[in-house]
Amino acid sequence: MSQSISIPPFEHTAVEAIPEITNRLRKTFLSHKTRPLEYRLQQLRKLYWAIHDNEDALIEACRLDMGKPRFEAAAGEVGWSKNDIMFTCKNLERWARDEKAPDISWMNQAMGPKIRKDPLGTVLVIGPSNYPIQICLGPIIGAVAAGCTVAVKPSENAPNCAAVLQRVIEQSFDPTLVAVVQGAVPETTELLNHKWDKIFYTGSGQVGTIIAKKAAETLTPVTLELGGRNPAIVTKNADPRLAARRLLWGKVANAGQICLSENYTLVDKQVLSPFLAELRIAYDQFFPEGAEKSSDYSRIINHRHYHRIKSMLDQSQGKILLGGSMNEEDKFIEPTVIQIDDINDSLMKDEIFGPILPIYPVDDLDEAIRIVNKVSETPLGVYPFGNKAETDRVLRETRSGGASVNDAFAHGTIPTLEFGGVGESGQGCYRGKASFDCFTHRRAVTTTPSWIESMLAIRYPPYAGKLEKFRKSVDWKPNFDREGRVKRSWSDWLALGGEDLKGVLGRYILVVGLAAGVRYYLQRTGSL
Repeated sequence: MSQSISIPPFEHTAVEAIPEITNRLRKTFLSHKTRPLEYRLQQLRKLYWAIHDNEDALIEACRLDMGKPRFEAAAGEVGWSKNDIMFTCKNLERWARDEKAPDISWMNQAMGPKIRKDPLGTVLVIGPSNYPIQICLGPIIGAVAAGCTVAVKPSENAPNCAAVLQRVIEQSFDPTLVAVVQGAVPETTELLNHKWDKIFYTGSGQVGTIIAKKAAETLTPVTLELGGRNPAIVTKNADPRLAARRLLWGKVANAGQICLSENYTLVDKQVLSPFLAELRIAYDQFFPEGAEKSSDYSRIINHRHYHRIKSMLDQSQGKILLGGSMNEEDKFIEPTVIQIDDINDSLMKDEIFGPILPIYPVDDLDEAIRIVNKVSETPLGVYPFGNKAETDRVLRETRSGGASVNDAFAHGTIPTLEFGGVGESGQGCYRGKASFDCFTHRRAVTTTPSWIESMLAIRYPPYAGKLEKFRKSVDWKPNFDREGRVKRSWSDWLALGGEDLKGVLGRYILVVGLAAGVRYYLQRTGSL
């Protein structure tokens, strides 16, 4: 480590100090200090400069914790977070504006229905170890933008990153707005004993289940960003070279410690041989001297996860086709391609979260889709490679949090595209505007003027003689029969298919414009 880069020590927060921290944050929120947009923007701008000033320390912390390459740390942790702040600051005023409520009948327009964007309150963010900077700061940025106060618990498995992140937060944020709690299970347990207005957790499904159960005791909403057994499918019409390069990248980035990384790949037997050959070519291009000697390849986050991955590989009945070397002292696991022939193999039973790429040959797309839906009905991502008809079918006949067609988790690399899981891979989403929405309550508001009182008389008792009048004013008449078939009337034809007044007028203007154009053309050509 360079002598000029200072990494502070990782120190646990005293468990007995946590109640005071949570009370301070809630007191700040209830003081309405966070409501003004300019206050929120100023806090985010200060965070930007704190990240900028600590960039070298953040990158060095990523190297110390997991051997993360400088490029991956600078682009995927530091640069990503800075750009997230810039995007949020640019758009926050627009996001926070009241919205005119849609689909309001003319009878209710006088009440001025609108949607107000209110902060949820005091929230808890629990971060992961694989992207300890980006995935901690992302929810914080969204929460502060929304007007919430935040307690953040970084992962103790990335202690250097957690320590530098604490310094960044303490250098930038108002201490009554955002507070860092460092620690492990005891500290997290104490945090969960307190009432929060939302909990945002990124990590394993096992811990996510514990958090969800605890949150349910106080009806606390949660966003859970979990992992999953994500499938890739390489059909007979896929490009073997592109599929191999892109899927191998999905396993070497951060040494496969990415919740979106493919957990297994189903390959049509017709393209199996060229696909495997292209994996070897891609590996040699990525790491000319091997992954272990490369400064562009991460290490496993700790020895516990190293042994977990090693055990899964040791128990597999598959055949290693590429890689397989390991170094326990260095926590190094080489990118490993292994062909398996049993969907109950040890590598298929759980999320690998490491640089192991199981290959399972299939006869056709039918078999591949059956396996995907059997192994895990709701993975975090699905990655089909093939022609449009094949990939569209995969999207139509599977479920997942997201999907990248002809690529490995490309959708997860777009900072402003909302991201989240479904079912066992999580709930809720964030990133871009979705991060603001994640910590915002859409509050429906009406204002009833005094002059409308005579129109409201129908709602007051006594009700005698009012029901028929009420029904005439509010009931919709069905445009379908008892068999569910739509009935067309003369008014539908006159509307030209428009669903509302604006749509009808737009269609008539288009028709008139086309008619005028035809008339002009005929006049010019002498046909009229």
